[in-house]
Amino acid sequence: MRSIREYQQGGLGNLFTAYAIVTAPVIWSTAAGTGGPLLWNSPTSGVNAYLLAVTFGLSVASTVAGAIGITGNNGQTVAPTATTAIDASGSGYVAGAAPACTLYRVGTPASPGSFFFPVGLVHTGAITVDTTDDNWVDLGGVFIVSPGKWAAVAASATLTSAVMQIGLIWAEVPT
Repeated sequence: MRSIREYQQGGLGNLFTAYAIVTAPVIWSTAAGTGGPLLWNSPTSGVNAYLLAVTFGLSVASTVAGAIGITGNNGQTVAPTATTAIDASGSGYVAGAAPACTLYRVGTPASPGSFFFPVGLVHTGAITVDTTDDNWVDLGGVFIVSPGKWAAVAASATLTSAVMQIGLIWAEVPT
């Protein structure tokens, strides 16, 4: 259940969404090809990004079992390198302003993730008999990406051959 504060943030145009189609999400402990979506908060953004929810689907089965989750780190004073454009991103307030944070489908941050928080499983079963049920995970703003930091959806192991559709919702609040 969402709090009135989140609805107020939505009404102010401070809620944003990103969508990425990721092939073989990489393990959280490597920097190269991190993401899906990868959110970078520039040192000059003037906002904190509060991660509110993540959602995911699987359209091609993985040959490696693992978990999907959140990672991130600091020390990102310039944009990540080797980036791929995000598939979709925008305001939750229809026709609202663009986010202050920058989104990528994947990229290479200055350093690998410093933590991993699992939110769901990815198994090796055929997608026609998939057992995954609720792929909406309420993060409740627990992860805060302040200026000069990044966060991304990543995996507990490189999910070889998996093709995933991953969504991220966050609020941007002035610092």
